Amino acid sequence: MEAASLLNVILIFLFVLVLKSILQNRRTRRNLPPSPPALPIIGHLHLLKQQPHRTLDQLSQKYGPVLLLQFGNRKVLIVSSVSAVEECFTKNDIIFANRPRLLAGKYINYNYTAMGFAPYGDYWRNIRRLTTMELFTASRLAMSATIRQDEVRLLLKELFLASAEKPAKVKLTSKLIEVVFNIVLRMIAGKRYYGKDAVDKEAEEYRDIMRGIVEINGSTNWNDFLPVLRWVDFRGLERKMKKFSNKLDKFLQSLLQEHKGMREEDLTHRSLGSSDSDAGNKGTKSTLIDVMLTLQQTEPDFYTDETIKAVIMGTLAAGTETSSSTLEWIISLLLNHPEVMHKASDEIATKVGRDRLLDETDLPKLNYLQSIISETLRLFPPVPLLVPHESSEDSVVCGYNVPRGTMLLVNAWKIHRDPNLWEDATKFKPERFEGREEGEGYKLLPFGFGRRACPGAVLGRKLLDWYLVH
Repeated sequence: MEAASLLNVILIFLFVLVLKSILQNRRTRRNLPPSPPALPIIGHLHLLKQQPHRTLDQLSQKYGPVLLLQFGNRKVLIVSSVSAVEECFTKNDIIFANRPRLLAGKYINYNYTAMGFAPYGDYWRNIRRLTTMELFTASRLAMSATIRQDEVRLLLKELFLASAEKPAKVKLTSKLIEVVFNIVLRMIAGKRYYGKDAVDKEAEEYRDIMRGIVEINGSTNWNDFLPVLRWVDFRGLERKMKKFSNKLDKFLQSLLQEHKGMREEDLTHRSLGSSDSDAGNKGTKSTLIDVMLTLQQTEPDFYTDETIKAVIMGTLAAGTETSSSTLEWIISLLLNHPEVMHKASDEIATKVGRDRLLDETDLPKLNYLQSIISETLRLFPPVPLLVPHESSEDSVVCGYNVPRGTMLLVNAWKIHRDPNLWEDATKFKPERFEGREEGEGYKLLPFGFGRRACPGAVLGRKLLDWYLVH
């Protein structure tokens, strides 16, 4: 019996060795990127902890800057070097221009029609062109400068009044979200939701919606990688998505109906020959919603209500969360580095003076201020793992074969803290950006790269500039 048991153990051991050899030879023939050992069925999903960018950094240190993971039934390419990022977004830019079909894109982003989740193609190009021309061109940004100025000064006034008689505690996070949300919403819909004369009840409802969506997006949704879990709605995430999706749709539909009503009222006044100039201008505000409603009249099949709501949602979500979180990090870093704050203040005094309030035309003079923002984005990128891409065909990255349908995750957090790229990589040193040419190539990529890079990067920088100088 003992001899038979020993023989069985030996046979099992030999079988494992042979199987491992076959798998290694197969991987070598296919020339896939290196990969750590995976568990059956779930692959490497168990490695995703609370801060996945840190876990992936540790794996990259062990297996290299290009590695292939298996998240359930999805292959995932992790890149964390400048050379790998450059290959992905230059010669392979079109191949990686797609987005993976995740449940958040289906439920929260109107069935993949929001710009950030839309597949690469004509639809995405039209939506990107629309938002770029109506929100992010130099002329549009100049026209919206007064909005940014108004909202920041209203916030400062509110903070001053709150602490005029005695020191007062302020929930800075919520205040930053409110001011950024007001700015973006005024550009989109011409109205504000927070502060005096704002729609407080609707604002609170929207805040609850976005809080729920951020919580959902911040969790690892195993249902995206193991379709069998959708049958039982593992952890109830799909139910939560549907709940917040319905609330979000109700909010956006009310915005849309309000503008449709204003346009109908405007047409009625015009048909009656009204001389009331205010009434005649109600429906002609230059907001993104009005532009899309005008386009809806000529292209109703493309600019459906669903498409318009998807564009609004994508712009609001992307613009609000990223800018407000970066502002919070900037303030925190300045409070912990008073010497940097004093240097920035001295720059303002020297190049602008203290006898007047600053405006946006002063910002190009303030080079050190720009360095503070760049350094904050380096240490704390708004999205540590850039928004995922997906390959539309087979490709080669750094000599490795990458199969079609592979999800691409770029670890910007790792690249931004790479000691081979940055001296004292983990320290807050805005001076590192002084005297450098504009941009850092693929070393600094808080807003992504390639054709799917964030189109609102310029607006985001302006929001940060304008708040910081005040």
